[in-house]
Amino acid sequence: MLLVKTLLSSTFRLALIAIVAFGLIVAAIMAYVYVGTLAYVRSRVGDVGDHDGFTAMIELAMIAVAVLLAVLAGLAAVLVTRRTVGRIEEINATSRAIMLAGLDQRIPLRGSHDEWDRVAENLNQMLDRIETLMGEVKQVSDNVAHDLRTPLTRMRGRLEKAYHVPRNGEADAALIGDTIADLDSVLGMFASITRISEIETRARRSAFRALDLAEIAGEVVELYDAAAEQVATRLSLGGDREVPVTGDRDLLFDAIANLVDNAIKHGRAGGQVTVTCRSAGDGAIIAIADDGPGIPADQRDHVFKRFYRLEQSRYTPGNGLGLSLVAAVARLHGAEIALHDNAPGLTVQLSFPTAL
Repeated sequence: MLLVKTLLSSTFRLALIAIVAFGLIVAAIMAYVYVGTLAYVRSRVGDVGDHDGFTAMIELAMIAVAVLLAVLAGLAAVLVTRRTVGRIEEINATSRAIMLAGLDQRIPLRGSHDEWDRVAENLNQMLDRIETLMGEVKQVSDNVAHDLRTPLTRMRGRLEKAYHVPRNGEADAALIGDTIADLDSVLGMFASITRISEIETRARRSAFRALDLAEIAGEVVELYDAAAEQVATRLSLGGDREVPVTGDRDLLFDAIANLVDNAIKHGRAGGQVTVTCRSAGDGAIIAIADDGPGIPADQRDHVFKRFYRLEQSRYTPGNGLGLSLVAAVARLHGAEIALHDNAPGLTVQLSFPTAL
């Protein structure tokens, strides 16, 4: 079956065309050698001797060489084309398996480390990425359905209860207020999703300019100082007085605000939250540290996914989109985001590249 596909493949036809062109060149060279040899012999010995026998021997040798070259070229064309068609068939078979069974199939590698193995590796990495993205889409869909079910169920329950009882001005006003609050929560969730998508499509790079990261952090600390006092948390700013960075001021403010808000909410009551800005040799660094329970090491790679929430955070306000926004802002600015153990607590660090 593979041999038939090899002989019918366009690669084999191209190989035959190349062989024919090569054969014509070789035939022209051999004809030149043949005629030149006869002319040289005649010029040396004239018409004396048996030229017919010598000519027949040369012709036989040249025919043998031509046949041998044709056979070797044909075998080489078949073998090379068979190898190429075989690797293409492996890719086609894997593609068909993926269409029928799912994204868990991968193209087999032969360990030759040639260009075909590199193509297979790249395609497998692409399939890994697609499978990861599809899993994230499914997770986001499940989480959206889960997070919307609660406010929508509450709204329906309140409206149904109000429908079956006599009208009451104060009760109706409370009902309307609670329903609007739930609707605002739902609309806020979709607004956050839309904003993250906008950031990830790099639609806001036009707003980049030279900024002072320490100044932005100071404004965030000032904004959240009252919220920290409500839970007896000490919120402080440290580091360099000026930290130059290039970026979008509003997005950086939102990202830092999300990190500070998380540190206050999920840190230890009566604890310490520290925001530190400093210039690095090749850029800028901002770190937000708390002394709360922290995040387990095996879950740190997941907290930046949309709607992902730790078990201990499921009963606190929020929808699991804050850190997703932080990650999107970091990617837009070419910054690296890392989570470190603060012993106790957690340190979230954003490392920005050199300011332009």
